[in-house]
Amino acid sequence: MWVYWIRLYESKFQASCVVQRMEHDYWMYGMDCPKEIEIYKSNRGRYGVRFMPARQ
Repeated sequence: MWVYWIRLYESKFQASCVVQRMEHDYWMYGMDCPKEIEIYKSNRGRYGVRFMPARQ
């Protein structure tokens, strides 16, 4: 089950910054990092982030 980040971004770079921030925050606060995090492109050409939680 994918969980979608609520916001879409104009560039892939902006979305990749969100991914890096998520990975850092999970590591920093000692939480389980999601199994998979990916950047996707919407039908309108904007970029989003989705992830699969570590535990379901």
